[in-house]
Amino acid sequence: MSELQNLTPQLHTPRVPPLAPKEEFRDETLYTAKPWTLVWWRFRKHKLAVASLIFMLILSTLAIFAHFFTPYAPFTINRLNTLAPPSTVRIMHEGELHRPFIYALKRTRDPETARVIYQEDTSKVLPVRFFVQGEPYHFLGLVETRLRFFGVDDRRQQINLLGTDSLGRDLYSRLIHGARVTLSAGLVGVAFAFVLGLTLGAISGYYGGRIDSAIQRLMEFIRSIPTIPLWMGLAAALPIAWDPIFVYVLITLILSLIGWTHLARVVRGRFLSLKTEDYVLAARLAGASEYRIVTRHMLPAMTSYIIAALTLAVPEMILGETALSFLGLGLRPPVVSWGVLLQDAQNLRSISMAPWLLAPGVAVVLVVLAFNFIGDGLRDAADPYGQ
Repeated sequence: MSELQNLTPQLHTPRVPPLAPKEEFRDETLYTAKPWTLVWWRFRKHKLAVASLIFMLILSTLAIFAHFFTPYAPFTINRLNTLAPPSTVRIMHEGELHRPFIYALKRTRDPETARVIYQEDTSKVLPVRFFVQGEPYHFLGLVETRLRFFGVDDRRQQINLLGTDSLGRDLYSRLIHGARVTLSAGLVGVAFAFVLGLTLGAISGYYGGRIDSAIQRLMEFIRSIPTIPLWMGLAAALPIAWDPIFVYVLITLILSLIGWTHLARVVRGRFLSLKTEDYVLAARLAGASEYRIVTRHMLPAMTSYIIAALTLAVPEMILGETALSFLGLGLRPPVVSWGVLLQDAQNLRSISMAPWLLAPGVAVVLVVLAFNFIGDGLRDAADPYGQ
């Protein structure tokens, strides 16, 4: 018997080597992680999206605390500093290392064209100081203070990181203050459009029938309205004496009322396909309410698209406000927005003499690209079928 046992081949079960402590901890963390934690881990792999998110966080911080991070008020006029070129911050003077400084500007005129010419006076060094006392303002609209992040201690000279406009106003200060209006117009407009589009699109796709037909006819009517003639009529009808804040809110609402139709149509199509899925039918048979079916079962299946649609709708709103304000059909001075600032660069003569007036246009391009990259990263990270 023992010989037969020796002759019979023994079946050995292959042994799986134990996981290393780090690998075992990594797998356990991956399996127990929450969905939004997994989304963040995937999002971090998209380098351009992360860089764009950091850029938008920095810009948002500058816009929120615009009075503190800008050396001058957006409406401060300096007649002796019109169309001054951007100040160059240096750290080397006569071959020696110095703290950050700028040179003073000398104002002269071309004897032939009478054009104002600015030249750096290398004999006068103006150190850039931090946490200086400047023009008074109300911090977050509450506490009056004069503290500003940087500036120079000279009454006649200024530090203009992006130059000045035709009235001598600091373009950097106006650009940061304009970011408040432009970005908030995009975000607020998208919030209204998102609520309208998501709600009406979900109702249209989930119930169908006459409700669907009525909502579709409404969307077709709104999409058939010509945008430019509408804005021209509104610009002519709005009284100039109206409060600029009220005009800003009105324009934001109109942008959102026009921009919700695309999201609603896509949401409707997705709901038409999702309401026949097995898990939706199972939830309905289990007695779940319609609100729970929509919010807990159908909308989460569209998370990746909703996130991508939101991040792509914000640049559209920003471009809409900028274009309308640039054409004089949207916001008007004294409101400071990027579209209003671009009105100074409407002719080639201004651009040739002061190309830094195009800085708001560069800011619009960077913000639009940043939102697009963030949208791509969030869409890939929230895709349930992604790796």
